[in-house]
Amino acid sequence: MSDNGRVSSPDPTSALHPRLPSPLQEIVDDRFAQHGVRLLLKRDDLIHPRLVGNKWRKLVPNLTAAAGSSLLTFGGAYSNHLRATAAAGRLLGLSTVGVVRGQELADRPLNPSLARCAADGMRLHFVDRSTYRHKSDPATLAAVLRAADAEGAYVVPEGGSNALAVRGCRELGAELRGRADVVAVACGTGGTLAGLAAGLGPDQRALGIPVLKGGFLEEEIRRLQESAFGCRRGHWDLDDRFHFGGYARTTPVLDAFAVDFESRHGLRVERLYVAKMLYGLVSLTEEGAFPRGTTLAAVITGSPLPV
Repeated sequence: MSDNGRVSSPDPTSALHPRLPSPLQEIVDDRFAQHGVRLLLKRDDLIHPRLVGNKWRKLVPNLTAAAGSSLLTFGGAYSNHLRATAAAGRLLGLSTVGVVRGQELADRPLNPSLARCAADGMRLHFVDRSTYRHKSDPATLAAVLRAADAEGAYVVPEGGSNALAVRGCRELGAELRGRADVVAVACGTGGTLAGLAAGLGPDQRALGIPVLKGGFLEEEIRRLQESAFGCRRGHWDLDDRFHFGGYARTTPVLDAFAVDFESRHGLRVERLYVAKMLYGLVSLTEEGAFPRGTTLAAVITGSPLPV
């Protein structure tokens, strides 16, 4: 037991046996090659079979800070972050609580994503959408902790994006220093892009493809970088045209694109983040957004939910 009374737990980095640095794979795709663009895939989906991609980089610093305490975190009905937190809890022997947006979901059968969380031992606590919107307010958070019987838990924000997570994602940029001119990543809460940009070299650019509507991410990424580093870091920008209707939404066009990409390259494409990012990169390349001779790296941050 540690001095603060929490139960000691193994160091997550050693106990979970990650594959780091993650592989960098070049693929040949005529949609890029005909424009003189070289495409690399940064295979963060191969870091760990259950803590996939950016979830590893964001969660592990928080698991270390939790020092064996129980964890409480937030997410929607299809949250990859909730799944990763539940898996980490099972693997490390930590109690986890997932606060899920949508009180109405409590009376419905669990979808495959939430069912996986429950199977990994996560206790699910459903809240109404108004409460969820105000979850960062201290009084609301305190009420949620009491209602979930989780007072004293280490709280990880939605998507895992806080200063610790941003610093953890800086290593992603460091692994790509000198390897590409532009590094693209899908964005939900913005923490991965905030850290990635900080880790890249001065002559590299990070490109974020938001998967939510709203246009609020630029301010949030600035806030995350200021929290983690004290100021804006690196060269980064966003293109918010490829959300396909918003978070957890897809269309037949996006699904057809993902199926085609899978058949071309033998890579299972996660639909809610990765497919939108790859579709955006093909579109931008066809628009001439990348000069001939550009090396483009696409960060594969997740994989489809195993059946």
